[in-house]
Amino acid sequence: MRNPQEHASSTADLARLVGYSTQQVRDLERLSVLPPAERAANGYRRYGPHHEVALRAYRSLAAAIGPVPARALMPALRTASTDVAAERIDLLHLEIAEQRRQVREAVRALDAIVEDRAQAFDETDSMTIGELADALGVRASALRHWEEQGLVLPHRDNRSGARRYASDAIAAARVTAALRAGGYPLPPIGRVIDLIRAHGDSDDARMLLHQRLDDLTIRSVALLAAAAALHALIATSPQTSSAMSCSMR
Repeated sequence: MRNPQEHASSTADLARLVGYSTQQVRDLERLSVLPPAERAANGYRRYGPHHEVALRAYRSLAAAIGPVPARALMPALRTASTDVAAERIDLLHLEIAEQRRQVREAVRALDAIVEDRAQAFDETDSMTIGELADALGVRASALRHWEEQGLVLPHRDNRSGARRYASDAIAAARVTAALRAGGYPLPPIGRVIDLIRAHGDSDDARMLLHQRLDDLTIRSVALLAAAAALHALIATSPQTSSAMSCSMR
């Protein structure tokens, strides 16, 4: 059982250990990124080693996936069972891998935009809005919005009016989805796609997509670097300690 006063640190002490400000430490405690601090007789916060473990885990995770997602995920990692926490971390790796796959498909799709510009529309090569949304992992409403912004231009069935996406629209949607996942706003994406449509110039789009691949590689390596800190967090959680005690009986 932990002694709350063992190796107790003040807010300023803990902040210095990890390179944060005292206000950041207080904010992270308020957001449940850190466990609640013990209070000394004078009312000041007193932090133990487990707080330092949680803070270092958060800092490593934020470097990999960003501060906002890390803040949302940390309370669950702190309090979940070992198998649930491990699964959540596994999903982070899977998400990066899936985003990398989508970006690479978008790079390949650029060739389709250029090559198919002069070809006639073939109904048999098209996709419905539902099929394309499923393939990209986005909502159909996102495709409609991209259509309103002029980024993705489907054909319309003469009788039913249903949208059909040919190879050029599919490729534009892949590029848009990949860049949106990387945080790019719609106006610059639209300018890039306009250049491709007008001149067959895909250089800017390729540059942005390769920048996105570089960013995903940085995130992937950062997540690997966070493994030790996340392992320490899970290993010191009450659920893990309880499970280990039960297994030793």
